[in-house]
Amino acid sequence: MTHRSETATAEAVEAVEAAAEPHDPAPGERAARDRVRAEATGMRHHEAEDALEAARKAGAEPAVVAEWQRIEEHLADHGGPYAPESDPYVQGQLTARSHHADGHRDDGHRDDL
Repeated sequence: MTHRSETATAEAVEAVEAAAEPHDPAPGERAARDRVRAEATGMRHHEAEDALEAARKAGAEPAVVAEWQRIEEHLADHGGPYAPESDPYVQGQLTARSHHADGHRDDGHRDDL
């Protein structure tokens, strides 16, 4: 492996790690994660593992690789097919979005009071 490809690989790994950290996602990132979740629905662990490797090899955007990685890890412990309805991370995001839309702040207070 050349120094240039090692640098590119390291940068890709850093980008995926950054995408996996908690943050307020950009609209394109949210859409990418939603597409991955839709594609992953019904997959078992080995299928998600294959999809993760394919995304890495294809140089998919960091949010896509990070979401496949998260789903693959979830299914390693879950044992059944993937379903967003049974994914605690997704359910936590939906709850947070709902609270945010209702005017709740992170500190438990409402913005409209």
